[in-house]
Amino acid sequence: MRDMAQDTAGAETPALPRLGGRRSYRERVADALRAALTAGELRPGEVYSAPSLAARFGVSATPVREAMLDLAKEGLVDTVPNKGFRVTVVSDRQLDEYTHVRALIEIPTVVDLAGTADRVSLEALRPAAREIVAAAAAGDLIAYVEADNRFHLGLLALAGNAHLVEVVADLRKRSRLYGLTALVEAGRLLASAEEHLELLDALLERDGKAVHAVMTRHLGHVRGLWAAGD
Repeated sequence: MRDMAQDTAGAETPALPRLGGRRSYRERVADALRAALTAGELRPGEVYSAPSLAARFGVSATPVREAMLDLAKEGLVDTVPNKGFRVTVVSDRQLDEYTHVRALIEIPTVVDLAGTADRVSLEALRPAAREIVAAAAAGDLIAYVEADNRFHLGLLALAGNAHLVEVVADLRKRSRLYGLTALVEAGRLLASAEEHLELLDALLERDGKAVHAVMTRHLGHVRGLWAAGD
């Protein structure tokens, strides 16, 4: 697991990854913060200051503050004057509804891809699937969520419906997977991560029934295994 550092407000803050690559600091910070929210490493109701989060990224507070303002516009955090940003609370009912909508959209869409997606495009997703497995093995939840997001949205993009991808991306941002930490500690996250490779293999074999079974099991983790760590 990542080391934890104390926020200026007294709450624990995950040691977020330092930034690099061609994307702007603001974009990279926003992506990592969304992943930390989804993984439950930034806890609901807690207030986090931009300077303390910036220290974890190794950048100035300005891009962090700007990124948090972006997340506030998305409804993921609320601004707290003179203190920072409070992570919004998502109810169990809301999480159940998000997962239900995702299942209605993603399962039939991915099953259809078994007959329509070309092999080159499917194989192009294998590096992301392997990143998910590597992150699970390392207990790196932020990297896990980021790679998981790239894999699933990249897979859905093969259906050629940009609006569908946008809807699912928004639902994923709003979801919370509080049980991931417990799964890492129990050594059970790796098995879930490997389902991404299983799904790719089923798609490449054009086995619609197997794709349906893997997707149903996989999405079931969102409000089961990944939600509570049970």
